[in-house]
Amino acid sequence: MSRCIELAKNGLGTTYPNPLVGSVLVYNNLIIGEGWHYKAGKAHAEVHAITNSKTNTNTLKILQTSAITSHQQLLKKATLYVSLEPCSHSGKTPPCADLIITSGIKNVIIGCVDPNPKVAGKGILKLQKAGCKVIQGVLEEQCKALNKRFFIFQNKKRPFVFLKWAQTTDGYIAPIIKDKKQPLWISNIYSRQQVHQLRAQEQGIVIGTTTALVDNPSLTTRQWAGTSPTRLVIDKNLKIPKTAAIFNDKAPTIIITQVKQEATQNTPIIYEYITFEKNLALQICAIAQQA
Repeated sequence: MSRCIELAKNGLGTTYPNPLVGSVLVYNNLIIGEGWHYKAGKAHAEVHAITNSKTNTNTLKILQTSAITSHQQLLKKATLYVSLEPCSHSGKTPPCADLIITSGIKNVIIGCVDPNPKVAGKGILKLQKAGCKVIQGVLEEQCKALNKRFFIFQNKKRPFVFLKWAQTTDGYIAPIIKDKKQPLWISNIYSRQQVHQLRAQEQGIVIGTTTALVDNPSLTTRQWAGTSPTRLVIDKNLKIPKTAAIFNDKAPTIIITQVKQEATQNTPIIYEYITFEKNLALQICAIAQQA
């Protein structure tokens, strides 16, 4: 299951709104197939593990040196590990539970149950009704932690939120007086690169008016490969000038404001209007969820 989790992490930043899932197919303590979910709308982890097992080096050796003479026979004796319950419904891809059953796999070990109401135990039940032996809850907490974003959205209907800042050892995050012409970096080049890596893994990033005015950030993944997140900027009275970096075309931008704007054509900027006297966090989460 640890290998499933390791594989699943390869999908960070590309599977949204789907969860991260890894799967490993094992026979006689040998891995004969493995895979992970690459991208929403593409084949799931179990599909890759089963498909890849046909040409796996260990599979070919087993077929050449044992009484097992076919891939189908091997699958019947193999055990499938998967970090999240196999889906049981049709979406952009067919149900993985059905594939497991038709492949003849009889032993399935699952990390944790899928909280999506469309699954939520139905995948396990389908496998059991088809005669599969199912064990669940293996490294359960680690599997849930892997999909903390997905679980928070499914259970609480809001985004998972990271808070990020740089701070000196004596507790400061900015100088009292700043030279606007020259940025003052607390973090080093390696930690800044890690920040860009984190950006590539998430769907959105939020800043306030002061940050935009003082730091003029672009909030893109310039120092890491990957897609830049949607920029959500809280600008109550539209103080940020149109020359600011957050208005460039390197990533989508949503301005959260109370000032009505005339709709303009051919602009990547979206204006969302909220009531600042009400709960800001709830309103911003609702906007982020729709974005």
